[in-house]
Amino acid sequence: MPLILNIDTATEYAGVCFSKDGVILATREHALQKEHAAFLQPSIQELVLETGISLSSIDAVAVTVGPGSYTGIRVGLASAKGICFALNKPLLLLNTLAVMSVAALETWQNLHPSNAESIVLFPMIDARRMEVFGGKYNQQLLPLTESEAFILSTEFLEGLKQKEKIIFFGSGSVKLSTLPLQENQLVINSQHTVNHMVTLSEQAFNLHLFADLAYSEPLYVKEFYQKTP
Repeated sequence: MPLILNIDTATEYAGVCFSKDGVILATREHALQKEHAAFLQPSIQELVLETGISLSSIDAVAVTVGPGSYTGIRVGLASAKGICFALNKPLLLLNTLAVMSVAALETWQNLHPSNAESIVLFPMIDARRMEVFGGKYNQQLLPLTESEAFILSTEFLEGLKQKEKIIFFGSGSVKLSTLPLQENQLVINSQHTVNHMVTLSEQAFNLHLFADLAYSEPLYVKEFYQKTP
């Protein structure tokens, strides 16, 4: 089974960890969004010193590629690509929304351990004002829709035609407190960590879903506009 360096800097949270055979060997994390760049490289070095694992011995690097913070996504992807290029290691790109869904499914199952009810997972990342980045996932963590940018409104909620219960979560779901949810819609409090990348990164490695280092790009969902000074 692979030894993977997992990197997540796509949201206000940031974390790195080594994993092998589904086991987290060591983790570093923080929640100061503006300091992700300063956090990342020293934290990777700390993992190396703590575990005695050299970066040359890892089998791959996995990174959350978006959607999320434009700056945070670039920080993580640039570091991951740099390590992979320097050491000739494969790169694995994970959707931030999928990682969030792993955490939310775990939270839901802990809250309702004997509930066999079918649900749809709907992660949401705050994109300012009433806009969010989001998408639907099933309980097997497979995407039911593409990752998109949505404007939250009563009409949006009414338009979600779904027989199953829809579970909203993530930083963007806080905005739903001002809107009337439908009968089959529910918001839960769930926070993902870099450890929730492990299952997905190992699956991607075993399926050989390796990204092209030269052409892999961030998943911004919507175009990045930079303000002119």
